[in-house]
Amino acid sequence: MFVKPNGWTSVSNAPLDLIAANLRRERDRTGMSLSEVAKKAGIAKSTLSQLESGAGNPSVETLWALGVALGVPFSRLVEPAVPRVQVIRAGEGPVIHSERAHYSATLLAACRPGTKHDIYWLALEPGGARESEPHVPGSVEHMIVASGRCLAGLAEDPIELGPGDYIVYPGDLPHICKALEPGTTAMMVMEHTV
Repeated sequence: MFVKPNGWTSVSNAPLDLIAANLRRERDRTGMSLSEVAKKAGIAKSTLSQLESGAGNPSVETLWALGVALGVPFSRLVEPAVPRVQVIRAGEGPVIHSERAHYSATLLAACRPGTKHDIYWLALEPGGARESEPHVPGSVEHMIVASGRCLAGLAEDPIELGPGDYIVYPGDLPHICKALEPGTTAMMVMEHTV
């Protein structure tokens, strides 16, 4: 569910409408039908139809799967039009929560056309691990832990990290992120080809 401290909480607000418009735009760009995209993403056609109508409540996992199916980075599905100068204060920005772990991601910046980086602020709490399926081929994730401790990296061999630690790993292979302490936060930069 999307949460923005200063107001976005209902289905009718901007984030879901924005995701709906971006999904329709990207599906139209590919020329794929609802059925084709839903099948590639491993979701029900009715779920995709609801999302394209601005209904539903997409999880991180659903949006990542749709991005992979459409051949675009996650950010292209959630990014709003960006003004020339943009400030995102701590605790603001569109937040997307995982349905499988105590994990939320806030997109801070999306890549401009021709660039290849998206920047996220991660807020993690102990519990289940955020297990990510491979993203778009060529994806690489960079992460710097700001507070707390976590396990992150490739699913087969995650590394324990603490404040100030940096890790880089292939985002196009299965990977995880799991908080080991309450209040764990990190900055993640996703590098991808366009």
